[in-house]
Amino acid sequence: MDSHGQYERQVVWAVVGTSIGPLFLAATRDGLVNVVFHATDAVRDRALEQLAARLGTEPVEAPGSPLLAEAIRQVEAYFAGERHDFELPLDWSLISGFNRQVLRELASGVPFGTVVGYGDLAGRVGQPGAAQAVGAAMGANPLPVVVPCHRVVESDGGIGGFGGGLETKRKLLALEGVLPEPLF
Repeated sequence: MDSHGQYERQVVWAVVGTSIGPLFLAATRDGLVNVVFHATDAVRDRALEQLAARLGTEPVEAPGSPLLAEAIRQVEAYFAGERHDFELPLDWSLISGFNRQVLRELASGVPFGTVVGYGDLAGRVGQPGAAQAVGAAMGANPLPVVVPCHRVVESDGGIGGFGGGLETKRKLLALEGVLPEPLF
């Protein structure tokens, strides 16, 4: 507790090696709060600055923290092909409104090995015609991989965009059996 009797927000983080490169994972007492692709030193430092600004506390590197242990285990199992679903508490405090609504629907309603169109996802949250807004929500996803924005594709069969890069999206879809394994 702080001097005012309030619980201070604790944020812990670690970087996990995966087949798509290093992933930055951060968690609070409420759950996993952030996943960032391509966690080089510069990317990690930028993620730490943004988390500190948004959550009001300095994140602490703590790969052995109980707050991260299960998330790390499940992410590693996912990339090893041993897990299809994430069963983790999630801290949604970095996203709100329509974006949160869309991401929650994505997390609960688009299972491993399937894809959904941007427009279809908009319809599922009662906003038909909001495909572009769904695209913006995917770009704002603070929890990629765990909240599987890689499973959202264009209605004409195109792969769509992806904040982690199209090569990363292809690899994730290949891991889930949606696309053939990339040739290179």
